[in-house]
Amino acid sequence: MVRVVPVRVLDDNYAYLIIDDVEKQAAAVDPVEPAKLLEAAKQEGVTITMILTTHKHWDHAGGNLEIAKLLPSIPIIGGEKEKVPGCTDAVKNGDTIMFGNLAIKCMETPFHTSGHVCYGFSEGDDASVITGDTLFVGGCGRFFEGDAKQACQALVGTLAKLPQHTKVWCGHEYTMANLLFARTLEPNNGALLQKINWAKKQIAEGKFTVPSTIGDELNYNPFLRVHEVGIQDKCGTNNITDTMAAVREKKDKWTCPPM
Repeated sequence: MVRVVPVRVLDDNYAYLIIDDVEKQAAAVDPVEPAKLLEAAKQEGVTITMILTTHKHWDHAGGNLEIAKLLPSIPIIGGEKEKVPGCTDAVKNGDTIMFGNLAIKCMETPFHTSGHVCYGFSEGDDASVITGDTLFVGGCGRFFEGDAKQACQALVGTLAKLPQHTKVWCGHEYTMANLLFARTLEPNNGALLQKINWAKKQIAEGKFTVPSTIGDELNYNPFLRVHEVGIQDKCGTNNITDTMAAVREKKDKWTCPPM
């Protein structure tokens, strides 16, 4: 049995343990604070045997060198187009990594960074994707090293085409701000309004807002809904690439109200 355990790190980041309960081992995702991941693994009764890095930014890859010292010879996976600190095994789009008996598919999703990689895997009817800063609950990463065309390919062309039941495990707890921005574009979206109420309750109770699913995101995430006429009308656009650029620009200029 494989399961995913979120670990809160830094101010608003998510790291993860992908746990193989049969082999009692875990792959650690973006372990920027190694001590927290090692403690979480201890609590789960597993040993960390692999590191998966989504991208090079410090708040995701900044713990790689430290964990390499703590766990000598551990494989550290990262995109071949990304300068991931400590990377021992570079992967490209379409590669498959074996974690025990679990096949993890590597998907290049450049635009936040030029070599960002998402990691997808499934076991039986259960499917997951680790999205780092490509796709958030209700949002997406900034276009630091790419453009709207690349974002369309990564978000609409790649992630949105995964099975709708696929669980989305993202890199930050930005959920409420993302959803409140989405409401400015679709104030009457029932799925969005319901998700806002749910997220408020989760956060008030100190709970995670991950995972969502690809199907959920298609219902309320404006960056996956750039084909919607209502959103295009709000942006004054008539194609998904221009709409993606316009939505990102609006989000970058938007100020989140007090929560």
